[in-house]
Amino acid sequence: MIWFLIFIFSCYAILIISLSIGFRKVKPFSSEKTIPKTTFSVVIPFRNEAEKLPFLLKSIEELNYPKSLFEIIFVDDASEDNSVSVIQKLFSVISNKKRGEISNKEILPNVRLTIKIINNIRTSNSPKKNAITSAISIAKNNWIVTTDADCLLPKNWLQTLDNFIQKSNTKMIVAPVNYTIKNSFLHRFQLLDFMSMQGTTIGGFGINFPFMCNGANLTYKKEDFIKLNGFEGNNNIASGDDVFLLEKFIKNDVNSVRFLKSKDAVVNTFPVNSWNDLVNQRVRWASKTGNFKSIKVKLIGLLILIINMSILFSFFGCLIKQSSYTLFLILFASKSVIDLFLFLPTIKFFEQEKSFWESYLLSSFLYPFFSVWVIFKSVFFKYNWKGREFKK
Repeated sequence: MIWFLIFIFSCYAILIISLSIGFRKVKPFSSEKTIPKTTFSVVIPFRNEAEKLPFLLKSIEELNYPKSLFEIIFVDDASEDNSVSVIQKLFSVISNKKRGEISNKEILPNVRLTIKIINNIRTSNSPKKNAITSAISIAKNNWIVTTDADCLLPKNWLQTLDNFIQKSNTKMIVAPVNYTIKNSFLHRFQLLDFMSMQGTTIGGFGINFPFMCNGANLTYKKEDFIKLNGFEGNNNIASGDDVFLLEKFIKNDVNSVRFLKSKDAVVNTFPVNSWNDLVNQRVRWASKTGNFKSIKVKLIGLLILIINMSILFSFFGCLIKQSSYTLFLILFASKSVIDLFLFLPTIKFFEQEKSFWESYLLSSFLYPFFSVWVIFKSVFFKYNWKGREFKK
């Protein structure tokens, strides 16, 4: 048993250290002042987001990019609140704003921003995939950018994407997502989990093994989305509008998928405000794991599950006096130290050092319990999200 644990934790250490090296290998991207050329269709599905939409709309208003070069397509997924009226109320304010100054200091005339609100056309078990597909079918531009209604967009977001597209031969761009948190343990706990996913995403690109992304900040060519038949083949899975599409793009041409490591491109989103919502959210994310086509990705998931279960079992073993506290402390300390190899560069990039350290040990202690429970629920139970019940 001891030798098995040594082997498993050695494999985990190799994985995390490799990802941390990969994180550093992805070079930061610096934008230059160039004439904007790329036309974007920004797709934003929403359901019952009246509370968060004003913040998103304000960030859209402040985007530093010519309004003639992008459109916003909101897709209403059967909202039961006043989300649509919130957008309609602010639409005229945003669309009539002057563009202001661009890099060459010329003042553009009063250009109207194109904002569309359409209804989602449900054709499968995945409302979000249906919403994105519905929007792409009417999108007038070839570059599709997806984000969420509970996000804040950086003002140089589209400008940085345009600059990156002009400088690189790419068909899909994976970009960073950060959390805007309050000073609560629940939010700090989510931050630890989320930073591990962002670090893994960036590190995967650095070791030429990209396998994660986030639909809150994802860009790709419409023509390639259509060529690859979009979400066909995984519409039965409620989540995964991002990672399954990433799999298709990678399979078609791995060199055309790039990560944009730029602070100017970081989209901010918000953690949930209850433990129940957090479990349901993570169950939704975990429910797609078994459908990854890559054996390597499945093995990584299995390795992480075994690591967390070994800590969990050693803890309960202490309580029933079937194992020593020493074993539990060694396993817990080993994982906590190993994780820091990836956490340290990640929290530095996202400027989350203070919030991260405030609860690192307690969050690390609770995480194995949380993680195993989420996996258990994702396998054996349905889950609720946005007022709907979904099967695995």
